Amino acid sequence: MSAGLGPIDQIAAELARLPSIGRKTAQRLAYHIVSMPVERVQALSDALIEGRRAVRFCDRCGNYTTGELCTICANDERDRSQLCVVRDPRDVAAMERVHDYRGLYHVLHGVLSPMDGVGPADIRIRELLQRLQDDTVREVIIATNPDIEGEATAAYLARLIKPMNVRVTRIAHGVPVGSDLEYADEVTLSKAMEGRREL
Repeated sequence: MSAGLGPIDQIAAELARLPSIGRKTAQRLAYHIVSMPVERVQALSDALIEGRRAVRFCDRCGNYTTGELCTICANDERDRSQLCVVRDPRDVAAMERVHDYRGLYHVLHGVLSPMDGVGPADIRIRELLQRLQDDTVREVIIATNPDIEGEATAAYLARLIKPMNVRVTRIAHGVPVGSDLEYADEVTLSKAMEGRREL
């Protein structure tokens, strides 16, 4: 990778383990890191270690937090009658960037994937059902990705939740704003038709 410079190779190998970091990007980052002042490298290292130690899962929803509850669950102004179910904490962050949703979340930490050996007991479905026991939640919005695993998870959850007299909805999927219909695939167009609304 770097003509026999062991420490740079080792840094690059560790960086390449991160998502979306390929071999070349990892190598560039490794070279950048070794060119930084030692104090800045130490600050980066300290931030990574301290961040990893401090961040945990919210006791209620499974989102990232540094305390018992995340800031969303601890906020009394959130609508407790709505619960948006997402795959992981990154999805919570994405939904919050929109600023349209004012309810609470439930993070599954995965989706059903029999091919990968992930079943209902491997994700936070039991915790979701427990949260629905007190009749506070009137609507569960399933916001898993529109792929095979996400759709299977949504269908499975809907079958479990509907008998509890809780409304189950699915976020609409379809053609993104600013795109051309001619470039959309059949599944995207089909979902766009299904999710159509009256004007």
